[in-house]
Amino acid sequence: MSKDLVKVVARNRKARHTYEFIDKYEAGLVLTGSEVKVLRNGKGNIGEAYVRLRDEEAWLIGANFPPYLDASYNNHEPDRPRKLLLKKKELKKLRIAVREKGLTLVPLELRFKGAWCKLEFALARGRKSHDKRQALRKKEHRRDLDRKR
Repeated sequence: MSKDLVKVVARNRKARHTYEFIDKYEAGLVLTGSEVKVLRNGKGNIGEAYVRLRDEEAWLIGANFPPYLDASYNNHEPDRPRKLLLKKKELKKLRIAVREKGLTLVPLELRFKGAWCKLEFALARGRKSHDKRQALRKKEHRRDLDRKR
């Protein structure tokens, strides 16, 4: 298997509409064997998930990886918190941004990069409803221009 091979497992499509992204990050995940098997089969949901910083660590909360049917009694809990692997410098920067600027950490995409499972998440600010409407208008305008070409 090539190191550059990327397979997207799950996307949080609603996040692009609800939030304005300031900065994007990529982190590894601490997973059990049955979780990796489920993700390799393309199952997993991060639509309702979020990232929380606790005790010098980052955690993915609310992600749902269904149980692996062929696993024995050692199956995983579908909604358990999963630790994210980040450098201390990145964690410090995120903690400051979340605490002082009132920003949030939103998961965007769960993917395999070679043999490693990675989570792309963003430091984001929530959009107001008028901002959402304005973003939709811009998107429709661009779409109309592309059709005319």
